[in-house]
Amino acid sequence: MNIKQGLKVKIVLKQDQKSGKLTVGVVKDILTKSSSHPHGLKVRLTSGDVGRVKEICE
Repeated sequence: MNIKQGLKVKIVLKQDQKSGKLTVGVVKDILTKSSSHPHGLKVRLTSGDVGRVKEICE
């Protein structure tokens, strides 16, 4: 997955991990230091929400 700032993505928030509910937003910061992570890269959206990327929106 090639995640960069300004990309529209679907993330799962910490509190939504059990339900799997996805939140859509635009990447503001990439919080994971490595280029990949088994559960998805952790990002901060422009809305301030923090979660792991599950999908990239086209």
